[in-house]
Amino acid sequence: MGYFYALLAALLFGANGSLIKLLVGGEDGGLTATQLTQFRTLGTAVLAGAVLLVTDRAAFRLKPRQLLVMAALGIVGVAILQAGYAAALGLMPVGITLLLEYTAVLLVALVAFFVFKERVKLRLWIAIALVLLGLVAVAQPWAAQLNPLGVVFALAAALALTLYFVVGERQVGRTSPFAVAFWTMVFATGFWAFFSGWWQLDVDTFSAPIDLAGQWGSWVVPLGIPVLACVVFGSFVPFVLSFSALKRLSATTVGIVASSEVVFAFAVAWLWLGETLDPFGIAGALVVLVGIVLAQTSRTNKLVDTELVLPAPGQKASQDVGGAP
Repeated sequence: MGYFYALLAALLFGANGSLIKLLVGGEDGGLTATQLTQFRTLGTAVLAGAVLLVTDRAAFRLKPRQLLVMAALGIVGVAILQAGYAAALGLMPVGITLLLEYTAVLLVALVAFFVFKERVKLRLWIAIALVLLGLVAVAQPWAAQLNPLGVVFALAAALALTLYFVVGERQVGRTSPFAVAFWTMVFATGFWAFFSGWWQLDVDTFSAPIDLAGQWGSWVVPLGIPVLACVVFGSFVPFVLSFSALKRLSATTVGIVASSEVVFAFAVAWLWLGETLDPFGIAGALVVLVGIVLAQTSRTNKLVDTELVLPAPGQKASQDVGGAP
C-alpha cells in the first residue's frame, strides 16, 4: 500500500502540473503562481483539519517541540519548496526544473547514510542512479539553455524536498498523515500570506472564464472550478497520500517512487497540452520505471534473503539476512 500511495500521489502531482500551467501560464489565468499556492496550502489545511475534527481531535494538541518541527516542515518543506519550484519554472522548462528538484532522491539517501547512520542496500543506490539517469533522458538538459538563477531556485527546491521527505517520515511515525498535512499546511499558509498578494484578488476573479481544453478544442469554465480541483486533487489528496506512504516506507524509497512524477507530468502534458516527448525521452521514462521497480525489490518479505549492505561511516560491510525492516 505504501508504494500504491506514493505512485498515486506522484500521478496526481504530475497531472496537476498541466493544470497549474493553464491556470497561471496564459492570458486567461486570473491567479499568479504564488496566489494559487496560497489557495492550495490553505485548502489542504482546511480539508485536513475537517477530517481531524471528526476522527482525531487530539491531533490539534501538540507539544511545543513538535510544533516547532511542524513549523520547519511547513515553511521549508512545503512553502519554500513550492516557492523555489514556482520561481524556477518561470525561468526554465518544467522537465529541467523537475530533474534538478528530484536530485533530492539522492540527497535523502545520503542524509540517511551519513547523518542517521542507516544501512542502505546496494540495490537501492543502483535504483537511485537509474532514476536520475532516466530523468536526465526525459528532461534532456543539453537541449535547453539553463538559466543560472533558475538552477539556484531548483536546487533550493531540492534541498527543501529533501527535508520534506526526511522530517516528514519521522513525523508521520509519531502522528497521523492527516495531522502532519494539517499542521504543515497551516504554517505554509501563514508563510505565504505575507507574500502571495491574495489581497489583490476580488470575488469576480473566480467567476472569470478559463479554457481548459488544451489541444482538444475549447472547454470554458469559471476559474473557481479548476482552482478547487487543484486544491483537492492537486494538493490535499496527494499530500495526504505522500505522508501515508512515508508512514509505511522509508523516505529514500518514497523519494525514488515520487520521482515518477516527472514521467507522469510529461505524459499528461503530451495528452492534454500536446507537448511531445521524443523516443529518447520515452526510453528515459522506461529507465525511471525500472529504477522504481528495482527500489521495490530492495525490500523483501522472504524469511531468508542475503544482500550486500553498504556500511554506515565507521562500520564494516555486513550481510543483511532476513526481510528488510
